[in-house]
Amino acid sequence: MSRHGSYKLGGENPPKSTFYEQGKFGRMFPTLPPFATDTKQIRDALKELGKKGGIMDAGESMDVVANPTLARDLITDPALNVNNQNNPNLSAGMTFLGQFLDHDITFDPTSSLERQSDPESIQNFRTPLFELDSVYGSGPGASPHLYDQSTEGEGIKFHIEEIPGAVAVSAGGFPRFDLPRNNQGTALLGDPRNDENLIVSQLHLAMLKFHNAVVDYVKTEFELTNPEEVFTEAQRLVRWHYQWIIIHEFLEKTVGKPIVDDILTNGRKFYKWRNQPYIPVEFAAAAYRFGHSQVRPSYRSNFGPTPADINSQVFKLIFNDHLPAGPDPDDLRGGKRAPSRFIDWQTFFDFGDGHVRSNKKIDTKLSTVLFDLPGVRGEFQSLAQLNLLRGLTFSLPSGQSVAKAMNLPVLDATDLADLKDLKLHLRTPLWFYILREAEVKANGERLGPVGGRIVAEVFIGLLQGDPMSYLKQDPEWTPTLPSAVADTFKMTDLLKFAGVVAPL
Repeated sequence: MSRHGSYKLGGENPPKSTFYEQGKFGRMFPTLPPFATDTKQIRDALKELGKKGGIMDAGESMDVVANPTLARDLITDPALNVNNQNNPNLSAGMTFLGQFLDHDITFDPTSSLERQSDPESIQNFRTPLFELDSVYGSGPGASPHLYDQSTEGEGIKFHIEEIPGAVAVSAGGFPRFDLPRNNQGTALLGDPRNDENLIVSQLHLAMLKFHNAVVDYVKTEFELTNPEEVFTEAQRLVRWHYQWIIIHEFLEKTVGKPIVDDILTNGRKFYKWRNQPYIPVEFAAAAYRFGHSQVRPSYRSNFGPTPADINSQVFKLIFNDHLPAGPDPDDLRGGKRAPSRFIDWQTFFDFGDGHVRSNKKIDTKLSTVLFDLPGVRGEFQSLAQLNLLRGLTFSLPSGQSVAKAMNLPVLDATDLADLKDLKLHLRTPLWFYILREAEVKANGERLGPVGGRIVAEVFIGLLQGDPMSYLKQDPEWTPTLPSAVADTFKMTDLLKFAGVVAPL
């Protein structure tokens, strides 16, 4: 088995202990000590920091009984956004694109909050590459249940299913589709996490339809007829356009174009390996969890049959753990199929028509709904507590020590004064530090220097470490599929090409 890993800071030849087997997690900064010893005192401090009603809770009302239009009001009433501000730089869909990207490169079904300081022993069951194995599975031969075996599908298009009754409640009678499901409602897809909520579920569906549309494009434009050749070329085009979006839309908006350009031009400084990429725990358990602070408490999932009428539009909380688990609950949980459970993408990505909505700022305020996670019982229902304790169990270094190791400015203690009573203002958990850094250094509109550098280096490094990516095969390549602007390709172009954008 090939081996890979990260370089020890300040050394040309890292010790053997800093190299990891393929598919394993590892450390970007292996010489840095944990931010704290795992004791009852520190656990209690982290629980206090991340508790419901604590300093990370945006404090939004979740009482839909007292206010039946709460989900809509949280979007339309500016007064309800004061403590959980909108981000003008990033649209609502970027949160779920980020979730989709995470599922493409990481899958650890064994993680827990038990004391565990050896992430190198944890297997990553997802190939750490942006190759869409969460969509393609093991391909038509080994994952035939994902593919359409009809004459039209030829076993190389994905199988999708129309939502019964959706045409009647969709603008212009636009047909709506869902992931294929078995008779128990379980989605048939390469990664079950992509059915966690309706938005990422419909994003996965969009990727299926994107592939199917590219199959038709390849047949027409390249005049290929052999199914295996058609599939191979279609998959390459899908992957390369998807990877272009990762770098030139998602990363540039999330970390800032200067960081992206610097890494592409001057190389990575901190995320390195010997043979093949790995997943750093500083990324997986801290930096890339910035997206949790972007989640809105509610979303407009679609415009209904009459888009101009606000009463036709469908607004729902992202989660509501107090609802019964019926066939069409009044939140956006996944695993359900019903006529109105589809997405109008104009709310989530900017098509230039004025319908787009923002996600929340990257800061240390999380939507209150995330402090009462659905399906979680026992002590920990707060996502903030889960993240903070995971950083402790993985022995992550403090944000301050990582900033120093990267030769970047360290946040002043006054920027973390609200942590003083918990004795965490001088040795701050990396996840919290990265959120606060974004708030202080970038007004919450993008990641700050430490968080942005970690995320950008890992993303670009994974693409540079993939021998089949466009960055490795042809770094000067530009998109070739139809787009609104020549020589580029955005999520709006992908969604239009996939045929999932209803005319409003």
